[in-house]
Amino acid sequence: MVRRALLALGLLLGLAACGAEPVWAPDEAVARARYEPTGAPTITLYTMISNRSGAGGHSALMIDGAQRLLFDPAGTWRNPAAPERNDVFFGMSPQLLDFYIDYHARSTYHVVAQRLEVTPEVAAQLSRAVQEYGAVPKAQCSLSISTILSQVPGWDDDFSRSYFPVRTMENFATLAGVQTREIYDDDSDNNTEILARQAATELRQQRAAQITGGT
Repeated sequence: MVRRALLALGLLLGLAACGAEPVWAPDEAVARARYEPTGAPTITLYTMISNRSGAGGHSALMIDGAQRLLFDPAGTWRNPAAPERNDVFFGMSPQLLDFYIDYHARSTYHVVAQRLEVTPEVAAQLSRAVQEYGAVPKAQCSLSISTILSQVPGWDDDFSRSYFPVRTMENFATLAGVQTREIYDDDSDNNTEILARQAATELRQQRAAQITGGT
């Protein structure tokens, strides 16, 4: 009886550990931050690769459709100017996107960015999919993205669901028209310091804009 109770407790604790904490920014913050990119609809898969081992550390997916969304499943980047709803960031202006890349590209990791032009219909489908997916548990960034991409009509043969970011990156590379670039930086591995510096920069710019607007 005691053993059965302990097993049940262990199962519950295991399930709790697999959960992800939901985050839901208010409507007004999301509407205020909205960023609409120019040009044709595109998606960009970001893969963070260890400079030491070549292993994938993280995956993220940016969608440039009617508005720009960054799906950063189980990620650790944050900025007060980018409201979040369950791993989806809104208002990703070019500066915030630079902040995001700078946060990940550092002495121990580089970033592989794979950009692909898509139809407005595919961009809309993926925008809905990332917003409906829900908060992603740790270590499931690649799994969530590969699951979503495999649901695009015609891509099901290219994307097997995978926990491994490099595998998802390699599958994405097989799509016709993908443009790839690698981003390296020698910044410190101290992400906390980078986040604080980025938040301070954003705050200074907001204050400067308020002063300019009030004169």
